Amino acid sequence: MGTININGVSKTFGDVKSLSFVTSEIKQGSIYGMIGSNGSGKSTLLRIMSGIFKPDTGEVLYSGMPVWENNTIKNQIVYISDEAYFHPHSTIEDMSGFLSRIYTNYDKTLCSRLCDDFSLDARRRINTFSKGMQKQASVILALSCRPTYLLCDETFDGLDPVMRQLVKGLIAADVAERGLTPVIASHNLRELEDICDHIGLLHKGGILFERDIDDLKLNIHKIQAVFGTQNSEEILSGLSIVTCNKRGSLYTIVARGNERELTKHLNRLNPTFLEMIPLSLEEIFISEMEDRGYDFSKIVL
Repeated sequence: MGTININGVSKTFGDVKSLSFVTSEIKQGSIYGMIGSNGSGKSTLLRIMSGIFKPDTGEVLYSGMPVWENNTIKNQIVYISDEAYFHPHSTIEDMSGFLSRIYTNYDKTLCSRLCDDFSLDARRRINTFSKGMQKQASVILALSCRPTYLLCDETFDGLDPVMRQLVKGLIAADVAERGLTPVIASHNLRELEDICDHIGLLHKGGILFERDIDDLKLNIHKIQAVFGTQNSEEILSGLSIVTCNKRGSLYTIVARGNERELTKHLNRLNPTFLEMIPLSLEEIFISEMEDRGYDFSKIVL
């Protein structure tokens, strides 16, 4: 129930192939992060997922039902575009009234409360807002629709750090309280690290890599250690090494495996110093992509 299935989706614009047989499954209540550089196909995929574009091949299903030309499903989906559109000269109140006639679950009381939380004047014309304030207005109106599925395209871009955390908190609360399923696309992996539980890397129109974040973090670790007289071959033997650097007597090792087993293995060598250091999601992705023969910096950064 509530699962999004993307099945073999392709889309071409003229001579440009934007998406090529993309397949993925997003579980209900999962916060899915879609990372990729500009031109990787993120916006096209979100527009197909929202039913704006029809794919050339494949389909997107919500709880087993296609989104294309399906008003019942579309009533459960809100898409926050990177370039927000509002009716000319409209206010948040105007847009709230318009959306309440489209979305059956629209909550005007929630809209009013969120305007207070964001310190936005609901009677002021949106076109007089700054870019960041317009992003905030988009989020307010989107969440007030009380959707089952929220599709966000670079939604955090243009928000200051305080507002960014406020938006993330509101999305996370809806996931916990209502089972909202957000899909958040960004070119910035750091923006997704503290909110998403699943990450997919889109590159040249295809999903290059997809994984649960907890699984990623549990299976790779950074170790700093100082050993006695053992040589490097003896120290590294039996480890699944991703990278290893030695500066003086200090080893910095990135290795795959369970933390307890790695610690047990290295403690057999009686190190004079041993410390496990958490890896950032970016460091993990760099390691994963290097294993696959890709330069992560050329894909995303």
